[in-house]
Amino acid sequence: MIETSLDKEAAQNALRRLKNFISEQIIGQEVLVERMLIALLSDGHILVEGAPGLAKTRAVNVLGRGIEGDFHRVQFTPDLLPADLTGTEIYRPQQGCFEFQRGPLFHNLILADEINRSPAKVQAALLEAMAERQITVGGATYPLPQLFMVMATQNPIEQEGTYPLPEAQLDRFLLHVKIDYPEAENERAILQLARAEARRQGSQESASYRPISQQLLFQARNAVLDVHLAESLQEYLLQIVLATRRPGVYGEDLQQWLQYGASPRATIALDRCARARGWLDQRDFVGPDDIQEMAFDVLRHRLILSYEAEAEGVTSDHVIRELIARIAVP
Repeated sequence: MIETSLDKEAAQNALRRLKNFISEQIIGQEVLVERMLIALLSDGHILVEGAPGLAKTRAVNVLGRGIEGDFHRVQFTPDLLPADLTGTEIYRPQQGCFEFQRGPLFHNLILADEINRSPAKVQAALLEAMAERQITVGGATYPLPQLFMVMATQNPIEQEGTYPLPEAQLDRFLLHVKIDYPEAENERAILQLARAEARRQGSQESASYRPISQQLLFQARNAVLDVHLAESLQEYLLQIVLATRRPGVYGEDLQQWLQYGASPRATIALDRCARARGWLDQRDFVGPDDIQEMAFDVLRHRLILSYEAEAEGVTSDHVIRELIARIAVP
């Protein structure tokens, strides 16, 4: 029992140091930093939508430096092939046989930059690896690392020449996070950080940081599963997800706006993410605000709105906000 408590404390301290390490270099994007850590603790993948220049690539790069693991960035383009992700078999004339050359998916942290720039077959290759944690090439199956997280980005500004992700594939992402421009005060801090890094001072500040081990990260994941979720709050969580499938119970307007609701995968994701948020907040229990806060990122990409909703300018966030407002908190 003593060893277990010490393991939990070590994991808590390690994640706190990791969060501080990332926050020192990613300024003005507190939500993105928190959601990345929640996805990491929940063993899931994250889709980030935001305008160019909002530190999406930098955030994953910094996260990769904060963990004992390797990071790889893949720029998705229309000419990308599935083999460019998974790898391919190369003939070795010296040995007279084919040898499998591993692709970028065999790294621990993957940044799929502008995932909607590549055609469906490339997206499917990535999402299959996300779901199965393995790839199959030439009849052979290769397992991916135990620590495997994909962060995909989308640019909401320009949609010309893109391949939108189908709803069934979007469901594979644990979270869909939307980020916006930083406040003026944060942008001043970004300027100072950029100047310091240009003078090669930024690296000196983080030189004392030691990346956390994967073993500590796995201990943190186990600790998250032990976070208490009261029976009444579990029912509250279920009611939110079930309301997306039977919206008419909570209003005729919701019935008109929603065409399809969230799958049971959303229930599992909301449970894991609410626990992870409580654990990151150094609590051993889940509160209603954890469920309400994470409901947007968990459900945003899993709801299919009707034509009436799109015609009225109703967004998924608006529907989720209305559902939360109309469901009684225990």
